[in-house]
Amino acid sequence: MNVATVFDLGPLAFVFAASVAVVAGFVKGATGFAMPMVMISGLGSFLAPEVALAALILPTLVSNLWQAFRQGVAAAWASAREHWRYVTMVALFIALAAQLVTSIPSRALFLILGVPVTIFAILQLSGWRPTVHDGNRRRVEYGVGAFAGTLGGLSGVWGPPTVLYLMAMNTPKRESVRVQGVVYGTGSVMLLGGHMTSGVLNPATLPLSMALVVPAVLGLLIGFVVQDRLDQDRFRTLTLIVLVIAGLNLIRRGLGF
Repeated sequence: MNVATVFDLGPLAFVFAASVAVVAGFVKGATGFAMPMVMISGLGSFLAPEVALAALILPTLVSNLWQAFRQGVAAAWASAREHWRYVTMVALFIALAAQLVTSIPSRALFLILGVPVTIFAILQLSGWRPTVHDGNRRRVEYGVGAFAGTLGGLSGVWGPPTVLYLMAMNTPKRESVRVQGVVYGTGSVMLLGGHMTSGVLNPATLPLSMALVVPAVLGLLIGFVVQDRLDQDRFRTLTLIVLVIAGLNLIRRGLGF
C-alpha cells in the first residue's frame, strides 16, 4: 500500500466512500451501533481490507465520543462506572488483538461473529428475551467483553456482542445508546492506538480516514433525530433488524460471496 493509492482514489470513488460514511453514521445515530459494519462492508467493496479498516477508525472514534457525551460528561461517567468491567475487557482485548490483524483469516472471523449474531437476533425477534441475572453478571461482562474486544481488534467490529449484552441486561433505550457510546468510544481509542502500532493506520491511509469524519457525523446527526422519535419497543425491533442484516452480511463475507 503506497501513499499514491489513497490520494489517487478519484472523485467518484471518494463520493461513494463519503456516501457510505453518511449511511453508516445514520444507522449509528438511529440505533447506536453498526457504523464499522456498514463502513467495512461498503468500503471493502472497492478498497483493500486493510485500507477499509483504516478508513473507518477516525469516523468511528469521533462518532462514538459524540454519542457517549450527548447527555453530558456526568451521564457518560455514570454509564462507564456501571459497566466498567465490560468496558475494560473490550479495551484490553482490542489492543491485544489488533496486533494479530494481519495473521488471522478474516473470513473465519466474519463467520465466528456473523452466525451467532444472526441466530440470536432472529430468536429475539421471534419473542425470546434472554436476561442476565445478578449472580452471573460478572462472568457475562468479562466473557462477552473479551469476545467483543477480540473481534473488534481483528475486524474493527465489536458492536453486535455489546448490543446483545445490553439487551440481555434490559437496558433502557437512552441508557443503552449512551453505554454503547462509552464502550465504543473507549474501544475506538484503543483501536486507533493499536492500528497505529500495527501499521494499518499510516501516512497513506490517515488522510482518507480524516476526510470521512464530516460525512459520518452528518449522518449521525440525522440518525439522532430518528432515534429520539422511537419508543423502547420500536427501538428494540429496529436494533434487532439491523443486527440480522449485519449478521447475514458478515456470513456472506465469511463465505466469500
